[in-house]
Amino acid sequence: MPASLNLMKLCVGAEGPEDLLIWQQQRHGDGPAMHVTRMWPKREAELLDGGSLYWVFKGVMLARQRLLALEERRGEDGIRRCALILDRELVRVAAVPRRPFQGWRYLRGDEAPPDLPRGRAAEDSLPPAIAAALAEMGLR
Repeated sequence: MPASLNLMKLCVGAEGPEDLLIWQQQRHGDGPAMHVTRMWPKREAELLDGGSLYWVFKGVMLARQRLLALEERRGEDGIRRCALILDRELVRVAAVPRRPFQGWRYLRGDEAPPDLPRGRAAEDSLPPAIAAALAEMGLR
């Protein structure tokens, strides 16, 4: 049964899921992946009940990582931030176009794209513009 609540976030600076994996490996080694954000989700319990962080690359949602925990981080400026602790596995999902937004957004489980079959997850990503066009036509 899919999670009832997830997050979605723009993946700025990455061309696609492969770039994100490389960046996370370089930054976090073999430990859990992590993304630090300013705002703490108010619906933490729902998110941690099987929720994922869905990544949007250049206007197209293409992948997700399961949320494992939310942890406090304080920057050098003393401001409290939220570290999204993520499963290392990056799961490819059916391409869905998304307009730009700031920060993160909640994503209900019934609005989340389905996972791609494992055999398709290993395929090279289409360029984001092509994936977005196909998704808008309902072909991906």
